Amino acid sequence: MPTSLDRLSPWRACVAPMLDWTDRHCRYFHRLLSPHARLYTEMLTTGALVHGNMTRFLDYSEQEHPVALQLGGSEPADLAHCAKLAQQWGYDEVNLNCGCPSERVQRGAFGACLMSEASLVADCVKAMIDAVGGDPAVPITVKHRIGIDQIERYDFVRDFVGTVADAGCRVFIVHARNAWLKGLSPKENREIPPLRYEFVHRLKRDFPAFTIVLNGGLADNAACVEQLRPGADGVALDGVMVGRAAYHTPWMMAEWAALLFGDEQTSAGLTREGVEAAMVDYMQCEVDRTRGWEHGEVRWPQVARHMLGLYNGLPGARYWRQVWSDHKLKDLPAAEVFRLAHQRPEKRVEQAMA
Repeated sequence: MPTSLDRLSPWRACVAPMLDWTDRHCRYFHRLLSPHARLYTEMLTTGALVHGNMTRFLDYSEQEHPVALQLGGSEPADLAHCAKLAQQWGYDEVNLNCGCPSERVQRGAFGACLMSEASLVADCVKAMIDAVGGDPAVPITVKHRIGIDQIERYDFVRDFVGTVADAGCRVFIVHARNAWLKGLSPKENREIPPLRYEFVHRLKRDFPAFTIVLNGGLADNAACVEQLRPGADGVALDGVMVGRAAYHTPWMMAEWAALLFGDEQTSAGLTREGVEAAMVDYMQCEVDRTRGWEHGEVRWPQVARHMLGLYNGLPGARYWRQVWSDHKLKDLPAAEVFRLAHQRPEKRVEQAMA
């Protein structure tokens, strides 16, 4: 029997791909907080997958599903090869990056600069769809901006979406800012170009059959709820994608089950300390699993760095972060660091002086 969850878009709430942040350890942590969120890998270039250590880049935990692989590239054949790899590894989606404005990415002729070559993006999308045999379990999606540089006309992004849709793409994740390809850093590109949420909502009205997800500037859950409300015409976006807010204040994701999915039971008993304890178990499992690995063992600080915002805004959060960030403790078992992090600060000082 269908439930309310079945009627919602699989892209209802997403955590954005973030370079150096959304690795497999981060995604495992985020999954503990939100059972329904769609999680994305860091952007992986086709060159890294074709010529690098495939297992190192593609390995993930089964608990992460649904998880999407984001690719950076502009050669249809290479993207097709990587999409096939994603299918073989069991990823739930392959996403093409057409939104990153960094100069390094531009030198590789991909990212946001691809928005000026909609026909090439369409060729890339078609090659990837063909590579996975049109498998509905591995949708090929595109993440892009609303414009580039001084092109601020709505018809630019409308025509981009229309061209790419002709190749078979049906899911568009739209960062509601222009990308300025010269003169701004990636950080400034997330802050200086103005947000134009109305462009994203207009896309949904013009392409009602497509999945349209809004990204950019969503700092809290109230902003997410606001963007998901139907407009005066009754048309609503299919989802939101949150980036740095989810990373720095991860407990906001603990509210998504009830707030965004209408699922009040799944996370009813969720607690910060319970999530932290589960992460400690995961850290030990990863240390044991990778011991002696040729390509590098996992040490618990590599994992713990992703959960440092777990207690943000609560009394004692600063001390807790200091303990988990203390490099002098890196050789202790994670369970012992967990114990120290929840010990009263004055008690730890007494023990150190004894």
